[in-house]
Amino acid sequence: MIGELAIGLGAGIIAGLLGVGGGVLFVPGLVLFAGLSQHQAEATSLLAIVPVAIIGTYRQDRYGNVNRADALVVGLLSVAGAAAGVALANALTGTALRDAFACLMVLVALQLVRRALREDRRGRPEHAGQG
Repeated sequence: MIGELAIGLGAGIIAGLLGVGGGVLFVPGLVLFAGLSQHQAEATSLLAIVPVAIIGTYRQDRYGNVNRADALVVGLLSVAGAAAGVALANALTGTALRDAFACLMVLVALQLVRRALREDRRGRPEHAGQG
């Protein structure tokens, strides 16, 4: 239970700070510290992300950072995408699912590094917390 508490608190802080939705930390944390399979961790993460997203969105909206039109489009399309993704995830082995998740994390990390290097060359961040 201590592992789950640490995962929840850590993922909540990181999600609020970086806007990653928590799943980036929930899934590996649940696999490594709670002993869940990759399938179970991903399914559990989907439910655990709901309160994180609600609170994070509420707080970010108070700072004026939420673009509601974009959120609506992305959210509605995500419903169909989630249904398809769940079907695909359950068609894969745990190993294939874990490897796909790892590849996604590497791609996200590379994109973040690329963006950070680009900002360093410009000498300013894209958004400096106007609020």
